[in-house]
Amino acid sequence: MPVVVVESPAKAKTINKYLGSDYTVLASYGHVRDLPPKDGSVLPDEGFEMLWEVASASKKHVKAIADALKDDGELILATDPDREGEAISWHLEEALRKRKILKKDTPVSRVVFNAITKNAVTEAMKNPRQVDQPLVDAYLARRALDYLVGFNLSPVLWRKLPGAKSAGRVQSVTLRLIVEREMEIEVFKNREYWSVGANLKTPRGQALDARLTVLAGKKLDKFDISSQAEADLAVQAVKSRDLSVQKVEAKPANRNPSPPFMTSTLQQEASRKFGMGAKHTMSIAQRLYEAGHITYMRTDGIDMAPEAVADAREAIKNRYDASYVPSSPRIYKNKAKNAQEAHECVRPTDMTKAADELGLTDADQRKLYDLIWKRTLASQMEAARMERTTVDIGSADGEVMLRATGQVVLFDGFLRVYEEGRDDEVVDGDDKRLPQMAEGEAMDKTAVTPEQHFTQPPPRYTEATLVKRMEELGIGRPSTYASIVTTIQDREYVRKDKNRLIPEDKGRLVTAFLENYFRKYVGYDFTAGLEAELDHVSAGEADYKDVLGKFWRDFSAAIAETADLRITEVLEKINEVLEPHLFPPTEEGGDPRLCPNCGEGRLSMRTARSGGAFIGCSNYPECRYTRAFGPPGQEDDSGIPPEGKYLGDDAGDKIYVFKGRFGPYAQRGEVTDDNKKPPRQSIPKDWNPAEVDLEQAVRLLALPRLLGQHPEDGVNIWANIGRYGPYLKHADTTSHKGGTNANLEGIEEVWTVGMNHAVDLLAQKVASRGGRGAAAKILRELGEHPDGGGPVNIYEGKYGPYVKFEKVNATIPKEVAPDDLTMAQAVDLINEKSAKKGTKRKPAAKKKPAAKKAPAKKAAAKKPAAKKTAAKKADSE
Repeated sequence: MPVVVVESPAKAKTINKYLGSDYTVLASYGHVRDLPPKDGSVLPDEGFEMLWEVASASKKHVKAIADALKDDGELILATDPDREGEAISWHLEEALRKRKILKKDTPVSRVVFNAITKNAVTEAMKNPRQVDQPLVDAYLARRALDYLVGFNLSPVLWRKLPGAKSAGRVQSVTLRLIVEREMEIEVFKNREYWSVGANLKTPRGQALDARLTVLAGKKLDKFDISSQAEADLAVQAVKSRDLSVQKVEAKPANRNPSPPFMTSTLQQEASRKFGMGAKHTMSIAQRLYEAGHITYMRTDGIDMAPEAVADAREAIKNRYDASYVPSSPRIYKNKAKNAQEAHECVRPTDMTKAADELGLTDADQRKLYDLIWKRTLASQMEAARMERTTVDIGSADGEVMLRATGQVVLFDGFLRVYEEGRDDEVVDGDDKRLPQMAEGEAMDKTAVTPEQHFTQPPPRYTEATLVKRMEELGIGRPSTYASIVTTIQDREYVRKDKNRLIPEDKGRLVTAFLENYFRKYVGYDFTAGLEAELDHVSAGEADYKDVLGKFWRDFSAAIAETADLRITEVLEKINEVLEPHLFPPTEEGGDPRLCPNCGEGRLSMRTARSGGAFIGCSNYPECRYTRAFGPPGQEDDSGIPPEGKYLGDDAGDKIYVFKGRFGPYAQRGEVTDDNKKPPRQSIPKDWNPAEVDLEQAVRLLALPRLLGQHPEDGVNIWANIGRYGPYLKHADTTSHKGGTNANLEGIEEVWTVGMNHAVDLLAQKVASRGGRGAAAKILRELGEHPDGGGPVNIYEGKYGPYVKFEKVNATIPKEVAPDDLTMAQAVDLINEKSAKKGTKRKPAAKKKPAAKKAPAKKAAAKKPAAKKTAAKKADSE
């Protein structure tokens, strides 16, 4: 019985149902091997050997497949039909051969299907092939490139640039797109212009709007009316003349549907219409694919299988009528740069089923499936037929001319089902319907009004427009868009605000550094060219090690050139590059880099000991002026500079306030040479960090406060401020671990609460949780353990009675009454629980009668010790 391996358990379950009991279908749970995340996993000097390892979480899945192959001597690799799927199949085969599970004569084949339907799966099983080695080689090249860039460029960032986390081959280029767009917006200077519109009325009393297009006999360009004065003159010119219809022109026009979805266009449209991020879109699409509702969702192909086209045309005819079906099927050609995946588009597997007919319970799945279904049907529908009308209305002398435009939909065609969204809506009047007019008819002027406009900067990227731009440039691939956009947000290089991507200052720093010292490797053409070379590898037209060798030769040299860079040199270069952002011109026209505190020093980017960047004065330490990294006026509201705020001295120690990863905190003293952290205490959320003074900081640093010993058990009671506010702790040591906690109402109570009130609060807390923390109730005492060491008792537990000996608690089976449990049964339960926990107790040594001392045998005495040492060594290995 052949073993079929797919990627996910959900897919395995569905495919097992299609294939039946003649096959064993198992899941690999994604990739089974990867490069260990440490330097030295790719060896350029050894022919780019890659040292793979099976992930700990994957070992059990590989073992399950290996165990199945012991009985079933055939392996069928049915992972996803893309590079990653091909790589997973290759990895699995390699891992199994390394474990000697697969013999030389073990049949191994590869099958691919674009949809998880019975027909697609059974047809794929009839057409097996071998793993596509060129496709695997392209994967290996990409994996090695990403690894070599990440593990060689990121350390350079860490050493030379404050606050940088890491750099990636494609992520850094994508980040550059966002940063450059932001810089375009910042340097953009808007330009004023005016338009003149008129509300007119036909002889039949019907109203319409028109805009001025000709003034003084000259056709107006966008900026010809540049001020209100000029606009007022234009208004007077229109008002002073009689207007009539000079020309009416009606032209038929067709509008064709958009092609079916591929990965990038699906992500773009889901972002436009639903505000879904690329990662979320792909997650939903994955679930729809695994449920058999859509074809494979990672593709840059827009082809549709002939049978799918036929099904779509039939569905259109049945749902609407034959007039919506074009005479011949529509054929689409891919325009994406470097498109190479020989996959179908993303489409429904059953064209006849709309979203409400699938019984989908998840709202996002319903929305995304509906989008895919409508786009697919629309792509095979008739064009929309329209009549576009243009009416020119002017004066008899030709000095003034206005134009009104509109259109009439004669046949809605594909628009009945679907219309593609726009990234940035453009408001125009082309879609409004005009009243009936004839040449020569006089037009009455109801109103003539000027309107002021300003040119707008280019819009920030959304995830949709970013993916579109990456696709146009040939950066990345369909399977990587979502992870790239997510990664730069996770690294806090970019944030998303109202669906727009805005670069953080940290992202600007990284981009500025890379553009100055690794410009070639964040170049759009270079990145796209490298993708093209990898496409040649996947087509079997190039050797992947040659591609790696060419890249590594130049890249390693570029890395080596940064070795002698001084941090001050790097920072000054970044100051220069980011000067328009960090030091914009002042309103007074003075030097924006002149220190406002001392009036002598020069402002520049500095680094803080704790990491991160800030703007400081060159006269430090004489002048301690600082502000947050970024343009002036954009500091956070904490009032704490990046290098910390010095409050004064107490008991010979300097007291500071710092901004930390988890919020502001007070600190006594400074970090020592051995990096030992000095005493610290978080500043309460109710306090304004900017207003914390020396006295308050000293009080905070004196916490926790010892109230005294509990009158009942003598255990210490402490007052402190924690993550969730002020609280009491009833603990047995100064480590404050374990014990009972009780909340205090206000921060000040930490220093004022007395012992009596504290005891009362702790008692209330124990009572409110049903006695949790108090001693459990003994139901029955069984007596001393047969091997000694203490009593064995039966207790009442939250989930039923249990037997307890030392630190071992063993649940008593439901069928055994606590009163009937014998000591022997209790010992068996305790031993069984101990064995499961790996804490089996050694029986206490029994005293034996004194015996006559025998002569010592050295050799015999050494053997057990040697055996014990060997066993210990084996355990450690």
